[in-house]
Amino acid sequence: MSAGTSNAPDPVVRRMLPRRRDESHRVATPLELFFDLCFVVAVAQAGSQLAITLAEGHTRVALVGYLFAFFAVWWAWMNFTWFASAYDCDDVPYRVTTLVQITGALILAAGIPRLFVDRDFTLGVLGYVVMRLALVTQWLRAARGESGAARRMARGYAAGIALVQVGWVLMLLLPSSAVTWVLPLGVIAELAVPAVAERRVQSSWHPHHIAERYGLFTLIVLGETVSAATVAMQSAVDEHEALGKLIPIAIGGLLLCFSAWWIYFAAPIHEHLRSNRQAFLWGYGHYLVFGSAAAIGAGLEVAVEYAVGKAHVSAAAATAAVTVPGALYLITVWALHSRHNKRGAAQWVLPVAAALVLLCTALGEAGVLAAGLVGAAAVAGGVWLHAQTSEAAATIE
Repeated sequence: MSAGTSNAPDPVVRRMLPRRRDESHRVATPLELFFDLCFVVAVAQAGSQLAITLAEGHTRVALVGYLFAFFAVWWAWMNFTWFASAYDCDDVPYRVTTLVQITGALILAAGIPRLFVDRDFTLGVLGYVVMRLALVTQWLRAARGESGAARRMARGYAAGIALVQVGWVLMLLLPSSAVTWVLPLGVIAELAVPAVAERRVQSSWHPHHIAERYGLFTLIVLGETVSAATVAMQSAVDEHEALGKLIPIAIGGLLLCFSAWWIYFAAPIHEHLRSNRQAFLWGYGHYLVFGSAAAIGAGLEVAVEYAVGKAHVSAAAATAAVTVPGALYLITVWALHSRHNKRGAAQWVLPVAAALVLLCTALGEAGVLAAGLVGAAAVAGGVWLHAQTSEAAATIE
């Protein structure tokens, strides 16, 4: 049974065989969509804690906590996504194991506030280990359906992931002062697992399916960004009469989010994912895409808090909470997506826009609105240049 063709799981326990890269009609399944929606709860928690900590003026604590919390969410999501693209058999054991991974994500989400506030990693690590060990069972099951080098690859994934989880658990026994130094080593170990496991043979991921999965998660993260900003705006309006300051933030924030959506989906990307090296660089780069998209929402919360006098930061810092992730999003999407489909002046629309968005920080309270207008202008400029190019090509033909 092809994934996505039915909502009913296959009652027969199947051999977990690799799926073909050229499989037709390979789309995201309802289970994968449910997986994304549950994972975005953890994204929302990370963004919320980022906003709270930034508004209190603890920039270093906010950034370090956010980078590590978001890495845990993103890495578990990405590993499942690529595994599912290669081995999704959609039977009952597969679905149950995926639901266990979702449970781990919710435990991780519950532990994120403790990570920021008390530097207590216990609940977060527990949730993360649950997610990762569930994936270990999936890889062991895949190994039973494979042979030769492919079986060694699957077992390599299972062994590598399990070994790193032991390291995370042992980290909890260390004094809190040592944890900060151990965390980067754990991240490096996690990143090394795919490189070691796939050094001789590669998993059979599906380009169109992978592109769709990343696009859908981008949509969900941007939706969460709009939601977080809306809640912050509503709370401010209910408590203060500060519409004159809030309306420009609302307009600028919406324009920036709308521009982020438009720019990401301006052209399909799956045709450029031809090799593991291309696809992995693209996939890993989305840590910055997802992280900056979610951080825009957190930044808008900080800007709202500053506008109503609750944030303990300067006007420039409050604006930078929006413009820095906004500029990072634009330049990362250009590097991963847009440069493949642009020529001439159009090639440089997003890098220039990213620089201008960053410069908007200097405008203080007006910077969020200015950043939104720059984003909208980048979209308009890209559309106009594309129309000119298409018209010139049609004339030549």
